[in-house]
Amino acid sequence: MRHALSAALTYNLPSPLKDHIGSAILGGWSVDTIITARSATPVNVTTMRITVGGQQIDQRPDRVDGVPLYITDPSVPGGRRFNPAAFAAPPAPPAGGVARQGNLGRNALRGFPISQFDLAVRRKFKLTERLTFQFRAELFNVFNHPNFADPVSRLSSSAFGRSTSMFGRSLGTGGDGGGLNPLYQIGGPRSIQLALRLQF
Repeated sequence: MRHALSAALTYNLPSPLKDHIGSAILGGWSVDTIITARSATPVNVTTMRITVGGQQIDQRPDRVDGVPLYITDPSVPGGRRFNPAAFAAPPAPPAGGVARQGNLGRNALRGFPISQFDLAVRRKFKLTERLTFQFRAELFNVFNHPNFADPVSRLSSSAFGRSTSMFGRSLGTGGDGGGLNPLYQIGGPRSIQLALRLQF
């Protein structure tokens, strides 16, 4: 990943009314923001080869000279896909020979960049000297910016070169399926949660 940015800001909003009653009604509000942005991560294209013993192994393909690596395609997520014509499986080794990796370098292709703006609005109510009550409304991906997972990298796949999910889903589904819950992870659709918190 070439570039990454994370920034957070918390601001306690001043009450528009300074008298005791106005401050009690309109005071205690705060805003929290988190901004996350990063450039695209590398994607390694692989092709499958079956060995003499029937074992399946992944290897890098050869790069076809003069053919562009990417195709602009408005019909696919992100508007861009890998060009399958830019890659070729290395020739099979001669009998008794050793298979070679293709000449496509590692990290030669890139997926999609990620950017997201999260926002929280909260209000604190002071009940007693030591007891406070807080209400929070948290909005993830406020602008509902689409963030796509890396394109499928296996050359033999029918979905090769295209992203098949949002980035949040590519991290797993949470629970028994493993991974992180996509609702509260970067790269998902806009989501909102409300919270009540008692501090003592």
